[in-house]
Amino acid sequence: MDLALFDLDNTLIAGDSDFEWAQFLIGKGILDRTLYEARNLEFYEQYKAGTLDIDVFLDFQLQPLSRFPRAQLDIWQREFMARHILPLVSRKARALVGEHIERGALCAIVTATNSFVTGPIVREFGIAHLIATIPAQENGQFTGKPRGLPSFREGKIIRVEAWLEAIGLWWSSFERSWFYSDSLNDLPLLSRVSNPVAVDPDPTLSAHANATGWPILSLLT
Repeated sequence: MDLALFDLDNTLIAGDSDFEWAQFLIGKGILDRTLYEARNLEFYEQYKAGTLDIDVFLDFQLQPLSRFPRAQLDIWQREFMARHILPLVSRKARALVGEHIERGALCAIVTATNSFVTGPIVREFGIAHLIATIPAQENGQFTGKPRGLPSFREGKIIRVEAWLEAIGLWWSSFERSWFYSDSLNDLPLLSRVSNPVAVDPDPTLSAHANATGWPILSLLT
């Protein structure tokens, strides 16, 4: 069996679902533009630069989930998926995932974005497993805080290993392992698999891939 892991934002989709979700809520008037838009842009730039404080960001990103009933959030999520996410999914991305699934690989999306936002996107790709930052809940209501270790940078390795152990597997269970990502933030997990692939990479990851001989792939339409 092979293992195929995929980053999501700016890898399988041509955009950042975390950033787009906040912009979607701002555009609908659910979040105050003057309070949220500049901060959302600031966090996005920090992520791209590799300087993001994930705990500070999650306080910003998850708090809005705690203000509304889950039923209302689910309605907004379906609209967000249809209008903002599906147009960002290329045929190349679907084909790449489909090739690994058809070959019988164990596939998972491994993303720092929270599971509420990303769950429907993962299902759209037909991938059964999602390793994401988990928004905590109490009695069906989001608390505005994360639960457990965020799936970010080195945390992605820890979360992947915990998932594999929970299903009785380990890295050595696989003949080959892939991870596809665009981001310098994913260098730890890219360095852990046998087949790292840089997908439409940022400048830092592009330079690293060229220096180490990692393949570079584009999934843009």
